[in-house]
Order: sequence, then structure tokens, then C-alpha cells
Amino acid sequence: MAVIEELQNHWHKVYWFSRMLISGDKYGSIGKNNKLLLEITSSLKIISESFKNKSEVFIHQKRTLNEILRRKFEKSSSKKMRIEKLLEDLNDDIQTYDEMSAFILTCEQVVMPLNQAISNIPSNDKIYTESIAKAFLDINGSIGLATIINLWDDLGVKGCLNAERTEIIKAFGSLRVFLNDKLNLGNYDQDIILTAFCQEFERRAGQKRKSRAGGSLEDVTDFILDYYGISRAEAPSHFQADLEVDNWVKCRDGWVIGISCKRTLRERWKNISSSKEIFSRFKVKYIYHVVTFDEDLSDDKLTLLGEQRQIFFLPDNSRKLKYASQHVGLKDYVRPISEFINEIKKET
Repeated sequence: MAVIEELQNHWHKVYWFSRMLISGDKYGSIGKNNKLLLEITSSLKIISESFKNKSEVFIHQKRTLNEILRRKFEKSSSKKMRIEKLLEDLNDDIQTYDEMSAFILTCEQVVMPLNQAISNIPSNDKIYTESIAKAFLDINGSIGLATIINLWDDLGVKGCLNAERTEIIKAFGSLRVFLNDKLNLGNYDQDIILTAFCQEFERRAGQKRKSRAGGSLEDVTDFILDYYGISRAEAPSHFQADLEVDNWVKCRDGWVIGISCKRTLRERWKNISSSKEIFSRFKVKYIYHVVTFDEDLSDDKLTLLGEQRQIFFLPDNSRKLKYASQHVGLKDYVRPISEFINEIKKET
């Protein structure tokens, strides 16, 4: 019986309300709109202060919540159905005055602060990397390119994670003070709400990490080309191949070189092959792959892709570079990363 009663603790719904408010596909993600959440919570709290009887308060609160959301989205054909689904599920989940109180707290003390905290986390890690990377290249020149490419991710990740830590500590602390001082909740009830906040923060921060990671290596390629004053070109019109090319540069003869910067090719290599005929048709002279972790770069990979005018720039101290550059069948397909810029400048 104690276990069942515990599972029915209305504060457990804080986590599920926060997920519902943010869900876009199912419920229209109204929780990302702090102005709307403020209107909702202010209206619901005014009602609770206007009536003494909890049952009466609850009836008016449910009616008001439905009215606000329907009025807000009555002319939004894209969201109307999702808002109706949200109201239907909220009506099922909010059956008591205490559950409505949990909903209000979720909006006001969990979702709204979360929105602010997430917005304060950088969407792009360049702010933590460019100044350090420039200083490093100023001192070390092109010999430091491999280090910069590796550092770029590390510096960006650490900078953004530190920003995450700052935001969650600040928001978590404010929520804890509120629960302790304003609501005077017991430790276990506080734990339920605080862990709900942490779970939702981590979920949303993780989504932002994924979006940052997708552009990180493209950013470092942009930075390197800008640093050395190399202009970028448009991708060949209608060129389609199973290649992830971060940038293009135009050669003196009108052809182009594609540049792909990757930590490692791994399994991806089977999907990035194309044919010399396709390259020639679209005047693609070479594809330059800058690879900083090359231990899985097999002879088969180098041979298959190298024959298709794809050149691999590997760390200068790489065991694989030393081996391949002395191999009669592989030496034409590899270069040290320190020669990357010079190779581009020879063509442009």
C-alpha cells in the first residue's frame, strides 16, 4: 500500500508535465513560450486567491486553462489539433487541486527557468575556440594544424559544458530555495521535483550538444581557411555524391577541390566513394580529407578512395603516414597535415 501511495504522489507529475509542455510533435511545444506560461500561471494563481473552497478553485482553474489555450491557438491551423490533444491529456492528468498546483509549479518554477537556462547555453562552441586557435597557429604555424583540429572539439566541448554547469547550478539552487522556503516541502517531495528538473535539463541540454557537434569540424575548416586567407567556392551545381564535404575552393584552372575534415573515417568510408567520371563531369579536381585519428585507415580505404582522386592529410607524426608514404601503392594518396595549406595554395 505504501508503494502505491508513493507512486500517486502528485509531485511525480512535475516531470511528466514538463515533458508534455515541451513536446512539439504531440502537443505543440507551448512550454517554450515563457510569455504564454506566465499568462497561464498568473491566471491560475489569481483564481486560487479569489476563492476559499479548493473544489471551486479547481473547477475555475481547469476551465480557465482550457479557455486560454483554445483562445490562443484558435486561428492556428497547424497547432490547433495538437493543443486539443494537450488539453485532453491535461484534463486526464489534472484531477485534483494538488495536481493543478503541481502543474502551476512545473510551468513557473521548472519549465520557465529551464527555458532561460537552455537559451544561455551557447548553440555554437566557436566562442571558446577561435581566439585560442588563432594564438596557437600564430606561434606554431601550419605544423600545428592537426593539434588545432583536435583541440577545437575539446575546447568547445569543455567551454559549453562549463556553461551548462553554471546554468544548472544557478537554476537548481533557485528551485531548491523556493521549495524549501516558499512551499516548505519535505525532503522527499523536494527530491522528486529537483530530480525532475535535472532530468529535463539534461535531456534538453543533450539535444543542444548534438546540434553543436554537427557543425564543429566544419567550423574548424572555415577557421583555417579564413586564417590563411583562402576564399571558398560554391559547391558544383547539381553535384551529388555520397560525400560529406565541408568546404570547396576554386583552382586556377576553374576546377574545384572539396575539403572534408574528420576525426576518423570509421565505417563511413564505404559511403563516401564516388567515381572519377563523376568528379570530372563536375570539374572536381580532388577531395582533400583531413583526418586526425588515422589508425583505422586501412590500405583498402586508401587505395579505393585514393584512386578516385581523394587525398588524405594525416598528422605529421602519424605511424600510418610514415608507412603509407613509403609504400609504392599508397604514397600518392597521403600527405602530412602541415602541407595542407601549401597544397591548396599551389592549386589556387
